Amino acid sequence: MEPLSTSYPLKYSVPKTRVFFVFLSMVLCTTILCLLQLRFFKPKSKDFYSFEVKDSRGRIISLEKYRGKATLVVNVASYCRYTDKNYIALQELHREFGPSHFTVLAFPCNQFGESEPGSSQEIESFAKGNYGVTFPVFHKIKILGSEADPAFKFLIDSSKKEPRWNFWKYLVSPEGKVVKFWRPEEPIESIKPEVTSLIRQIIMKKREDL
Repeated sequence: MEPLSTSYPLKYSVPKTRVFFVFLSMVLCTTILCLLQLRFFKPKSKDFYSFEVKDSRGRIISLEKYRGKATLVVNVASYCRYTDKNYIALQELHREFGPSHFTVLAFPCNQFGESEPGSSQEIESFAKGNYGVTFPVFHKIKILGSEADPAFKFLIDSSKKEPRWNFWKYLVSPEGKVVKFWRPEEPIESIKPEVTSLIRQIIMKKREDL
């Protein structure tokens, strides 16, 4: 008589190659997710045109609309010893080089000698009525201290130069980087060569892209 033999079900074993491919798939999926997160959720580095500001009527305006141009950003004031000379020079500059490749952007500020006391709309009317300005005059802002406008703070941080009075000028490249700055007493002739150089670069780049 044959002895009874008990058979037990064999333990299921997964082939090593299958385990390897499962592991490899998990690693691949994790890597793809990480790359997507870096691409879509990584904070973008700021430039001047990435900010929003308000126009003279308080409406939100994206500075992105000026990307691709050379831009001269100025803190303006209506009742300053530099007002006449600078407004005339800024309009001359804007008329000569703008508006296709260049623009002046004026930001009224009352922090220097309280020489810009009016409302934003009054300031815009003053500039247009007295000097015939055709460049944008934005909402009155603060450019110094904890309440400084973020766009103007970017200019100061980038140039390492804080305005000490009205009509400081910051030249911004088409990519939104600060190229140079000028004090209020510096003549318009010192600004023109830098603006001309930037505009030449813009035109050359457009020709290359054709």
